[in-house]
Amino acid sequence: MRSMKMPTVRYQNGDMVMGRWPGSNLYYEVKVLDFDAKSSLYTVIYKDGTELELKEQDMKNASGFQTRSRSRSRSPGRRRSQSRSPARTTRRSSSRMAAAVTTAAITDGVTSSRKDTRLKDSLEIRLSPLKSEAAVEVGPDKTQGRYNLRRRKDDGDAKPVETKPKQLGEKDAKLAAAPAASLATPLDFGGKIGAYFWLLFLPAWVLFLVLQVNLEDPSLTNFPPPLPALEAFWDAQALGFVILWILFQALLYILPVGKLSEGVPLRSGKKLKYRTNGFCAVAVSSLAVAAAVHQGVDLTYIHSHFLQLTAASFLVAVLLSVYLYVRSQYAAGEQLALGGSSGNVAYDFFKGHELNPRIKEFDLKFFCEMRPGLIGWCLINFAMALAEMKQQGLDAPSYSMILVNLFQLLYVVDGLWNEEAILTTMDLMHDGFGFMLAFGDLVWVPFTYTLQAYYLVSHPNHLSLPAVAAIVTLKLVGFYIFRKSNSEKNAFRRNPSDPKLSHLQIIPTATGKSLLVSGWWGVVRHPNYLGDLLMALAWSLPCGFSHLLPWYYMIYFIILLVHRDARDMSECRRKYGSAWDEYCRTVRYRIIPRVY
Repeated sequence: MRSMKMPTVRYQNGDMVMGRWPGSNLYYEVKVLDFDAKSSLYTVIYKDGTELELKEQDMKNASGFQTRSRSRSRSPGRRRSQSRSPARTTRRSSSRMAAAVTTAAITDGVTSSRKDTRLKDSLEIRLSPLKSEAAVEVGPDKTQGRYNLRRRKDDGDAKPVETKPKQLGEKDAKLAAAPAASLATPLDFGGKIGAYFWLLFLPAWVLFLVLQVNLEDPSLTNFPPPLPALEAFWDAQALGFVILWILFQALLYILPVGKLSEGVPLRSGKKLKYRTNGFCAVAVSSLAVAAAVHQGVDLTYIHSHFLQLTAASFLVAVLLSVYLYVRSQYAAGEQLALGGSSGNVAYDFFKGHELNPRIKEFDLKFFCEMRPGLIGWCLINFAMALAEMKQQGLDAPSYSMILVNLFQLLYVVDGLWNEEAILTTMDLMHDGFGFMLAFGDLVWVPFTYTLQAYYLVSHPNHLSLPAVAAIVTLKLVGFYIFRKSNSEKNAFRRNPSDPKLSHLQIIPTATGKSLLVSGWWGVVRHPNYLGDLLMALAWSLPCGFSHLLPWYYMIYFIILLVHRDARDMSECRRKYGSAWDEYCRTVRYRIIPRVY
């Protein structure tokens, strides 16, 4: 038999070494308990009793480290409380508070003692990587791996106890802002090289879709579509129409009506306020469009100048992105997006350098995310219905066109009615505002999500009443799942201790956050994606099966789901460790089969 070569064990059981806390650049003294040859991970224990599995590259010999203390005259042995562990802090350690905020996956938490260990498995522990003696900070490590947090054996079962994290004082928040902004985060979308690709590919792809759907036979066998003359892309009236529409939506946004909602806390501890009057905006926009049609305005102009309107919106998105990147160079460190601070111009321009760019109280990202493109989507669909009637000689739109319009209108109106929920999404909480979101909001959404309606103008598809009923049922089921699951998620993110959510089951994690494993989120992972998928199917079915192009959104959404699922699995496993493994064992069903 071939002999198996055992890996070299650098640290032995009982050795005292310095171990890096997951997700941070801070090292603490730990004791080696065991080494797993199969996974090449060391099991270590911190002074507060927390056990983690670390890679060898995240461990260093204690010799050679220079620890920092607050006073030269006070040794660790003479400190006021020798029993303080990484999970305990003092009010006087504001500089250590600042260092704690730089740990992306850790929040301030509760005290830990020998008495607490009896309930270690049932309590939700909010750990802070601060030790009573000293903390050693080193440069960024690009090789973050998987970490497992092992709960200690319990003496009985108990219901998870929620504990609120300590709030940073104003002085501590200011001190924390600068270190937090300097954290390096993994680059996505292919990194720096990928940014160049997406900056070129996204506009080219939208151009292909617009030109292809305008063909008499939009079959992919006719690829590539003929490229029109350069002057065909420019129309001053189309640019004026786009600018006027954006200004009209901006006026509705600043109206002092509707709820003034608070966003989630920023790294500085501050909460921004948002005017969530989106439903009012779509209602007023509908009345304005109806009045314009009554006065004889020909909205079929949108169909006949679809290419020019797309080019004009692209121009506005590019100019906005340039403005956003230039102004971000003068923004304070605490105002920058961690994911858009790579130092590479192309990547930061694409991903977004500043997190929440504002002109006084006018939030540019929130406005673009919810107003001109989203409401413009409905306007374009309505114009396509009028164009179908005109081109096909109909007295009313076809059943297929009516279904596409109503389904997508319901989706938009629901989003604007629940506008406050977007404040807890990744786009608003973590992504900077750059070309990616500006292009997506102003070009991608209004000019690719309307492809079904555009297709039906020249390619009508007759539907029987039973087919209509079946498609409507599918849409309603998808919408119900989508809305209920998103409402659960939003309510839980905003206030996990809400008595109305006391029936929900959770899995505590070492970061201080909890994983929801009941309600719709206990049935299947990402149930909101399931609802989205069913609704996307209902949007595409009215177009029939003659061509692949109207099924573009369905195909695009599946690809997006695969990307998000892979990203979420990797990020959550890195962030939550063994708690995520337990979540995966608890919630086994997936929307997308594992293909990575």
